[in-house]
Amino acid sequence: MAKQKKRKQKLLYRPVGILLGMAGGAVASTLFAKAWAAVGDGDAPDAMDEEREWKEILLAAAIQGAIFAVVKAAVDRSGAVGVRRLTGTWPG
Repeated sequence: MAKQKKRKQKLLYRPVGILLGMAGGAVASTLFAKAWAAVGDGDAPDAMDEEREWKEILLAAAIQGAIFAVVKAAVDRSGAVGVRRLTGTWPG
């Protein structure tokens, strides 16, 4: 019985997690654009930009990865805490 309850909670949390993930992605993109504007020159480079140097491409990737990882962790944790406050149980 407890296993069914856990499965049901996971299914109910899934749409919430998807929406939080989309919102987190938008926030992370905005934060990365602002961070790159502070440290880089122009738009952030793409790995396939032939005119850009390795160090610039790798720096952009490192900054972007760090920002996305921190935002994802914050969003995931906040969502789980919110679900626990509403339902009394930890999702997943």
